[in-house]
Amino acid sequence: MMLTYAIPCLFGLEGLVGDEARRLGLREVQVENGRVLCQGSEADLPRLNLNLRCGERVLLALGSFPARSFEALFQGTSAVPWEDFIPKDGQFPVKGHALDSQLHSVPDCQKIIKKAAAERLGRVYGAHRLPETGAKYQIQFAIMKDQCTLYLDTTGPGLHKRGYREVGVQAPLRETLAAALVTLSRYRGRDPFRDPFCGSGTIAIEAALIARNRAPGLERSFDAQRWAWLDSKYWLDAAEEAMDKEFDGQYDIWGGDTDHRAVRVARENAAKAGVEDLVRFDVADMKRFRCQGEYGQVVTNPPYGERLLEKEEAEALYRAFGQVYRDIPPKWRVLVITSDMEFERFFGRKADKKRKLYNGMIQCAAYQFSR
Repeated sequence: MMLTYAIPCLFGLEGLVGDEARRLGLREVQVENGRVLCQGSEADLPRLNLNLRCGERVLLALGSFPARSFEALFQGTSAVPWEDFIPKDGQFPVKGHALDSQLHSVPDCQKIIKKAAAERLGRVYGAHRLPETGAKYQIQFAIMKDQCTLYLDTTGPGLHKRGYREVGVQAPLRETLAAALVTLSRYRGRDPFRDPFCGSGTIAIEAALIARNRAPGLERSFDAQRWAWLDSKYWLDAAEEAMDKEFDGQYDIWGGDTDHRAVRVARENAAKAGVEDLVRFDVADMKRFRCQGEYGQVVTNPPYGERLLEKEEAEALYRAFGQVYRDIPPKWRVLVITSDMEFERFFGRKADKKRKLYNGMIQCAAYQFSR
């Protein structure tokens, strides 16, 4: 059975997610604002969930129709063959969003979709009331310019929740965005990798996962693993395929931070991710940061302060980092992500490349420097 998948992602990462889908062999990959669409088999559902580094979740698209009224929304939802996917005891909560549409009340849309799906399932299963005691089949809807698309969420908690970061520090970087930064730096494991503002270690850990080619979803579970219609063999095959593609080797990956607690958390997170043997974390002052070797990558997320005093401290830190940059060997590449749009002014140099990104709803920019 050929299925249509939608992969939402943080704005600015669509191209990277499209490349990931193509490398996994998905068909008819379409890159759109905030998401990637593609075609694949049932077996691709586990493969996408286990292997995607930069996508936020994997949605199964079930239907799309005009919905300019609640009646149209009800009828369109009723036409979807929910019984092909949701069993009699399945839980099917509804959530979604509506933009630039006549139907703008999300709670009302939720109720209509829930009622329509429940009535169809009730007719098929001959039940006046469905128990909803089994596995979860999360229905999602998106109404854009009066066009409604209905999905089942195969993932559950977002793909950025790898499972290794139970504890974080203030203002954490999403794992999916950290993986995207490593990918943008073109790091593949051959050269040294450095993060002088490592915080809870997310960037360095994602670099280690990329260097080893370890699928980021191997250590977590997904909602669709409990779905009756999806053969559990597909999950076993996808996990085996992913593990067969892992590399062995030693890598020079390092993260440093002045916060003792952050460094401790980073080490704990690396152990949970299974890469504690690939990455080192030390209590270290960025002002004494130095790069050894001819080639390498620096990828980092320096702190940014919202309040006046914190902002002044962050700007002083950017200036100090700009001084350190002058001593970095010429063939090293440096990538900095920050939500401070004046970073270049304090850093003292214009970026060779600048890319707008989002960490959740926070607008950021990735600045790439090469000597």
